[in-house]
Amino acid sequence: MEEYRAWIILGCVAAFFAMCIAVGLWAMRKTKSASDFFMAGRDLGFIVTAVAVFSSTMSGFGFVGGPGLVYQMGMSSAWMIVCTGLSYTVCFFLLAKRLRILAEVRESISLPDAVQARYGSRLAGFLTAVAILLGVLGYLGTQILAMATVMQQVLAGVLPVEISLPVCAFISVGLLVFYCVTGGIIASVYTDLAQGLIMMIAALLVFFAVIASVEGGFAGMSETILQDDKGAMSPWGTKGMFGALSWYFVFSLGIAGQPHVITKFMMSRKVEDARYTLPVTVFGFATTALLWLGIGLAMRALVLQGKHPSLEQADGAAAAFLQSYAHPLLAGVVFAGLFAAIMSTADSFLNIGAAAIVHDIPRAIRKRSLKHELFWARVATVAIACVATVFALYSGDLVALLGAFGWGTFAAALVPTVAIGFNWKRATPTAACVAIASSLIINFGLKVSGVEVPYSIDSGAIALLVSLTLFLTISFLSPPPKLDSDIEAVLDF
Repeated sequence: MEEYRAWIILGCVAAFFAMCIAVGLWAMRKTKSASDFFMAGRDLGFIVTAVAVFSSTMSGFGFVGGPGLVYQMGMSSAWMIVCTGLSYTVCFFLLAKRLRILAEVRESISLPDAVQARYGSRLAGFLTAVAILLGVLGYLGTQILAMATVMQQVLAGVLPVEISLPVCAFISVGLLVFYCVTGGIIASVYTDLAQGLIMMIAALLVFFAVIASVEGGFAGMSETILQDDKGAMSPWGTKGMFGALSWYFVFSLGIAGQPHVITKFMMSRKVEDARYTLPVTVFGFATTALLWLGIGLAMRALVLQGKHPSLEQADGAAAAFLQSYAHPLLAGVVFAGLFAAIMSTADSFLNIGAAAIVHDIPRAIRKRSLKHELFWARVATVAIACVATVFALYSGDLVALLGAFGWGTFAAALVPTVAIGFNWKRATPTAACVAIASSLIINFGLKVSGVEVPYSIDSGAIALLVSLTLFLTISFLSPPPKLDSDIEAVLDF
């Protein structure tokens, strides 16, 4: 079986792509309106919702970028894992029920819809849509780059010539666009269900493979890495204390501002499902996060011990481990799961980005969305995928760093406006607009200018701190806003 390892892995991945085509065609029959395309008809059970939420969080960011980040920086990114698992509870408490009720009361089919209803401000809805569209480019770029990286590794084992990363990216995007255009969010959430359950089991099996790959298990890995770089195994990793804590700040609060996560709350069948969704979500995330730390540490130790060639790119850590140290069938299943996680999350980003273009921005400007909304949603999906691909290939960032930028963009713009604003009657439209605008200026200003923040502090943390301060200050200094009776009832819930 070992001699056919590469072909077994490729066979599993090919079977997954065939399943994606089938799911896309099936979902196309169920997608008859814009509401179906963007909100899955608000008819998801709690298991499907729970798996979709944690899968959207992990995706290519966690499964490909996470091990690469550990391989390069050591324990710095452990702060992302620890705080994200805990922050689910805060996110569910603040938003799960309120967003679901508001979606039903106001017939909202997107997060900017809900923001516009909450604040009674078309400008707030417009800026939310712009923030989502800009954040999508960074985070969707993460998924595309992760998918291309994994595909390149898989094809390298069976083809006599190396396929370049841009070619793999465009092949990946072609498959992704077909899947998204045909099935919309329905295809995404049901693929999430299959891959989430598979990855929870596979993560445990891979974790045991990780322990067996290095003599002495995790103790052996730690000793090897400590001899090379003591900082890598310190609590802060090579990013340092301020840098690691800035990630903790952004990721502990930031999950409540991730539109691809919190819009799943608006799709659930029942309001009370949130109490059952939360524990499944936390358990699923904690289990699959074993891949993030385990593979990254193992590959760094194996390279230092001279048992594996040095990696050309840190993002190749997960693929290299699976191809060399996991059972071929297990590796094939995990690779298929990786593609599933990446594609379903990318679908979520394409979905909310398309909603911003064809529904939210036109509604904010002209008070109505585009005609033939479903058709234009599919056209916008293709356009966003192309732009994000170019952004991913020429940004020069690792998968995880590109993902951290997208996460920080969403967190700084939407945590004050949504997580706080949907729980605090005193929050004003002006405060929401200023918070979103300031966060985008800071995040993209630092990114475009190339300014390096001292002590490796994440730019998203600075943007979030500024937007929170402005949001709270302006709201406290302004007269209490007058709320519509139904919005006030939702906030009182």
